[in-house]
Amino acid sequence: MKKKSTNLIGIETGKAEELAGKLNELLANYSLFYQNTRGFHWNIKGEKFFELHVKFEELYNNLLLKIDEIAERILTLGYSPEHKYSEYIKSSGIKESRQTSDGSKAVSDILGSFSSLIALQRDILKLSEEAGDEGTNALMSDYIMEQEKLVWMYSAYAA
Repeated sequence: MKKKSTNLIGIETGKAEELAGKLNELLANYSLFYQNTRGFHWNIKGEKFFELHVKFEELYNNLLLKIDEIAERILTLGYSPEHKYSEYIKSSGIKESRQTSDGSKAVSDILGSFSSLIALQRDILKLSEEAGDEGTNALMSDYIMEQEKLVWMYSAYAA
């Protein structure tokens, strides 16, 4: 019986490649979400401007950190993170937001983006469990837990 090859951190190479592909998809989603949130921050108008302007800045700073963590995880698995927005747009379930000045619409878009991210991260969590990839597993678990709370908070704000 032929032994399966593993990468430098002990993950079977086929599973590592599959995980890197899904993480690149996640990276694309985070990148579009980040840019949408920057747009919300820059263009928000109305009576909730001061509240939302600050919250959107907090959110895009958090997203930027996660973008870097995801890219570094892909590298850790032995693959290259995608960096082209043209590719992000093709592979992201999150689409570019056209309306960035309306606070209610922005919050609704943010909730939809979190929903997409959480679903994709749960898929990656299943793959990482099967692969015995505790690093990716822990990252996805942390993101899901944090984002579920943010969904509750943004939903409460929108109500």
